[in-house]
Amino acid sequence: MSASRPDSAFNSVFLNIPYDRGFNRLYLAYIAGLICLGLNPRATLEIPGGRNRLEKIIELIRDCRYSIHDLSRVQLDRISPRTPRFNMPFELGLAVASSRLNSNPHNGFVFESVHRRAAKSLSDLSGTDANIHKGTVAGVMREPCNCFERDSVAEMMSTYRAVSLRVDEILRRTRAQSLYEAGVFRLLCSAARRALKQ
Repeated sequence: MSASRPDSAFNSVFLNIPYDRGFNRLYLAYIAGLICLGLNPRATLEIPGGRNRLEKIIELIRDCRYSIHDLSRVQLDRISPRTPRFNMPFELGLAVASSRLNSNPHNGFVFESVHRRAAKSLSDLSGTDANIHKGTVAGVMREPCNCFERDSVAEMMSTYRAVSLRVDEILRRTRAQSLYEAGVFRLLCSAARRALKQ
């Protein structure tokens, strides 16, 4: 059993998404959208490499009240040997197990881009309706509003545009090679919070 969750984690969301360039727009949309909903995005990007990474992922999931699992990119890659991407379903499984074994409440949401694909690829999720974003920024804004019963899409889109305009500056400042680095993630979250206040 984990210790009682700190108050600051009550609005934390474990964001389980693919880390690849083709997902950049949706990644920014998740960050901007969740922050507009008053939530705190968390991701494995925050976890340093090395030993006990799996334990740290489980701890991060346990420390979050919610999780979003985007399964829209679970497909064969183009590099030989062609393999499917199992990180997202694996971390979904960790979250489901953690929610059953942990005394802290945890609600997980499955996101997809195609209707009924999650039900086919993960039949054990039968009875869990996936939130279908259709691979669009607007969809990634709409579906969290449905999950958390809020109506903030216009504000979310405005915040998303403001964060998007800061991407090049953040990459220059951090000298990062991609958006999927810990320092970049922190600065993107900060940029979204600042944009929301303006």
